[in-house]
Amino acid sequence: MMKRFILVLTIVLAFVSCKEKESKNIAFADLIVHNAKVAVMDTDRTITEAIAIKDGKVLETGANEEILKLKNESTKIIDAHGKTIIPGLNDSHLHLTRGGRFFNAELRWDGVKSLKKALQMLKEQAERTPKGQWVRVIGGWSPFQFEEKRFPTPQEINEATGDVPAYVLFLYSRAWLNQAGLDALGIDENTKAPEGSSFEKGADGKLTGVLLAEPNPGILYARIGALPSLSEEEMVNSTRQFYRELNSFGITSGIDAGGGGHKFPTDYAGTKLLAEAGEMPIRLSYYLFPQNKGEEYAEFQEWMANNEVGHNGEIHLDHGYELEGGGEFLAWSAGDFENFLAPQPMLEDRPTWREDLKRIIRLHVDNGWPFRIHATYGETIAHMLDVIEEVNEETDGKLASRRWLFDHAETVKEEDLQRIKALNGGIAIQARMAYAGEYFVERYGADKAKQAPPVRKMMDMGLPVGAGTDGTRVASYNPWPALYWLISGKTVGDLQLSEPANQLSREEALHLYTKGSAWISDEETVKGTLENGMYADLALLSGDYFTVPEKEINNLKSVLTIVGGNVVFASGEYQNMNPKLPEVIPDWSPVKHYGGYQSK
Repeated sequence: MMKRFILVLTIVLAFVSCKEKESKNIAFADLIVHNAKVAVMDTDRTITEAIAIKDGKVLETGANEEILKLKNESTKIIDAHGKTIIPGLNDSHLHLTRGGRFFNAELRWDGVKSLKKALQMLKEQAERTPKGQWVRVIGGWSPFQFEEKRFPTPQEINEATGDVPAYVLFLYSRAWLNQAGLDALGIDENTKAPEGSSFEKGADGKLTGVLLAEPNPGILYARIGALPSLSEEEMVNSTRQFYRELNSFGITSGIDAGGGGHKFPTDYAGTKLLAEAGEMPIRLSYYLFPQNKGEEYAEFQEWMANNEVGHNGEIHLDHGYELEGGGEFLAWSAGDFENFLAPQPMLEDRPTWREDLKRIIRLHVDNGWPFRIHATYGETIAHMLDVIEEVNEETDGKLASRRWLFDHAETVKEEDLQRIKALNGGIAIQARMAYAGEYFVERYGADKAKQAPPVRKMMDMGLPVGAGTDGTRVASYNPWPALYWLISGKTVGDLQLSEPANQLSREEALHLYTKGSAWISDEETVKGTLENGMYADLALLSGDYFTVPEKEINNLKSVLTIVGGNVVFASGEYQNMNPKLPEVIPDWSPVKHYGGYQSK
């Protein structure tokens, strides 16, 4: 009798307690994750135990006992079992829409540990590739990640692929076409290469199949563009697979920098269809990249007449899929290329660059459009700043009131960082040096690599800085090798580049990949930390980012990724929460057989 009385009393007290909370207008959480190491990433770098989420935003973080008081009968509870939670990663320069468009068609060498394994994958994929399709490896790897520390030879690629056309791309520096690929595209010794590039010939005068950007990558873009595309159904499936792959690494946001051979709005269909259906598992902001040399101004005019910054036509997803501005290329005549296997391109060699760039920047400023500019070298940035300062003066400081930035900036000079700051600009840095650093050192020397890019100076100066990969071609889309590079200063081949003074702490690197990147898309007030009221975008990690041995940062993944309070990826003990994903199509897709990033 006494036991029954105690039970009834307990139930009554709990009911009364709930009613008291309701009467005090206490908000109950939709979701609570507890028993965690929650890195809030606020200015105090708070570490706590639990997080409560309501209506897609962070309700509160704190001690387990306090946060669990915010539950009611409808609250979902997840036990993190001591794992680390970080704000969702945000790649400030990732070619998401293009990456999704091609993902299912591409064999990824990202993370492959040996050239022997890479060539075996190439051979197996050739055997399953149907007539009319190609085997394609489109960037994301470095020869220095291989045990052999070298490129494949044309002979090895031909032996692996036989009579199936194949195309292998290394960054935007060079590519290999097998003989079947040369034949399929009708390329022979008499074919003229685009200006600033060449078809390599052997001692016998015959083509080797190597395509060289010297430094213009037009020859590489053209061959990619000539490859057969996926159907619309396959492209939508491909985009789903790619975004799930990004979620698996803890990426919850990405800022799309457009890209060559990727036309708006036609080539954005895969992502747009997901957005229209309300099925975006990632927050995506995008910049528009003009495709036609000499017609950039007209392209931007048309886009500005028909599109509004901060929106996407009739699609309103509250920071889920929206247009941010123009770039990363604004004018092709003002482009410089990050091909460290070729001499540095100089703007002075292109007489119209200044006029072209100024006209387009002025168009952006007059229309209130933010912009970003691809610039690798300090000399290029200095010249471009002359133009930007002119536009700012001519518009009575109007430019400096808009969000604008440089991308890359590997050899930017300190005095030009000051000029960028004076104009309220920012910088988005990427892990390109992690994949091409060995060639940078070979051409420019180890001393110059110590501060390439000078990220510590940028941060100490108070410049807005965001971090990213520049995936999927110039680097892998996996953010963890990029974070490792920021922290250790080492390439994926473990060459030491950055000096200690230019290396970041783990907290600093994570800040650039979260709050820092949110600045790039003018979203730092809504995401990038797990403070109260911010978007509930987070990743529960496979290991403790803050304490694992430095080298193991490369191998981290998410076991639970949440965007806006909704689970978008789950694995391991949380697998039953993983949203259903359709089977990879087409059946011959390399992703169906190997997945994406190769971690084994």
